Amino acid sequence: MEVERARELLARERERIERALGIYEGEPLDSDRNVEPGDTDSENLYQDEFDATRAADLRDQLGAVERAEGRLRDGTYGISIQSGEPIPDARLEARPTAELTVEEQQRVG
Repeated sequence: MEVERARELLARERERIERALGIYEGEPLDSDRNVEPGDTDSENLYQDEFDATRAADLRDQLGAVERAEGRLRDGTYGISIQSGEPIPDARLEARPTAELTVEEQQRVG
């Protein structure tokens, strides 16, 4: 994959993640009211936990973008971190942060 295309894909992925992360991290959690499960408005507690989990997932995704950007700088972007085999461009188009080939990813789980 050409370096400029990889930069474009990673920039787009970073923007998507940061925008979504802003939704979850931009507002205080409602569970500060210490509502017990089963009490009125306890669904806020569930939503807060869901939002916190989603924010953690997005931070993990942002970490993957940062690792991919590092590989791009190092000249190893598009190369499996496990085997050193090339990752097909089609996979990188679909998942710009891919660190493994499809076959390797399937073995990992």
